[in-house]
Amino acid sequence: MTLTPRSATRRFLLVSALRWLPVGLVIPVTVLLPLERGLSLTEVGTVAALQGAVVLALELPTGGLADSLGRRRVLLLAAFVGAVALGVLLAAETVAAFAVVWALQGVHRALDSGPLEAWYVDAVQAADPAAPIEKGLSAQGTVLGVAIAGGALAGGALVAWDPLPGVEALAVPVVAALTVQVLTVVGIAVALVEEPRGRVWRSLSATPRAVADGVRLLRGSAVLAALVAVELTWGFGLAALESLTPVRLAEVIGDTEAAAALTGPATSAAWLVSAAGAALLPALARRTGLAPAAALLRILQGIAVVGIGLVAGVAGIVAAYLVAYVAHGASNPAHMTLLHRQVGPGHRATVVSLNSMAAQPAGAVGILVLTAVADGTSLSLAMLIAAAALLLGAPLYVPAWRQARSSRRAAGA
Repeated sequence: MTLTPRSATRRFLLVSALRWLPVGLVIPVTVLLPLERGLSLTEVGTVAALQGAVVLALELPTGGLADSLGRRRVLLLAAFVGAVALGVLLAAETVAAFAVVWALQGVHRALDSGPLEAWYVDAVQAADPAAPIEKGLSAQGTVLGVAIAGGALAGGALVAWDPLPGVEALAVPVVAALTVQVLTVVGIAVALVEEPRGRVWRSLSATPRAVADGVRLLRGSAVLAALVAVELTWGFGLAALESLTPVRLAEVIGDTEAAAALTGPATSAAWLVSAAGAALLPALARRTGLAPAAALLRILQGIAVVGIGLVAGVAGIVAAYLVAYVAHGASNPAHMTLLHRQVGPGHRATVVSLNSMAAQPAGAVGILVLTAVADGTSLSLAMLIAAAALLLGAPLYVPAWRQARSSRRAAGA
């Protein structure tokens, strides 16, 4: 069945909402639940690192699998693994059990990274090759932000309400997330329509070739290589925005608990303004062009991180934090639209995985370097280094801008 662009967009947004709502629900308890069950903070950090390691190891092979086996099948597998991870989290009480949880979440993230967007772009372009995919991708950014923000608020409310007798309060959001995750499996099965790409074993054997083809495509395209390089700068810089902003608030306020109390609502507000930023992208892109818009948004995000590091008052830090997330929400669909324009259906999920994989080590290096700088010198200097990394991403959009300009000239001729 061939979908219309509008029908494909509706299904895409529905599955996106289901995908990210469980993430929001467990945000308030991700660290607190294992601490309540006896783990130390060091143990939580150690087992949580497994997720990044698993994602890094599996990101590219699972992208190739989605290109060879099919997006729908891989997304169904990802959603099932996500449900298993939440089920284990509900029962976990030991370090080993929580390690299994984060390893499964890493598998889920690796399988999930790319296939849904690839399905959407393929479905829309099959119906109308000229359809503007940036509208759907920006709408997804809006849905994602609202789902995470709403889920985080609901998760905190469920802990306060504690409505399930016999279930500890911190585990109630996990129960809710597991329920939504089961609905996600159903939603993918019903909403996503795709022709099977081949038998499972044949597709598995074709996965290495799909990966190799994706890597060759990256090496052969200066535009694509520059876009993936943006993720290196973004992953490094985002480590400060996510991890050091609460520390910066504590530094200014002089009270860690007060800073933590402020961080919760600020995070929810950040995801809401991120959703607003994603909604504003199509209008910005019409005025400036997509590649210039993406570059301007990286510059805006870098300037906002400078503000977080240098302004003196709490209100100024929170305002800069929210501006950074407005840029974050708008820049992601801009970047992904530019990326999708460089690849065809045969390698789309693989290239998206390559793009995502670049951010993983960059984020790990960023958090190690920036926390060391903050400890050894000052938090403000660490923020300035992160801002510089974000600003370095802006000129990497120039090849895409030149390509678009050449295409317009060729079309005019």
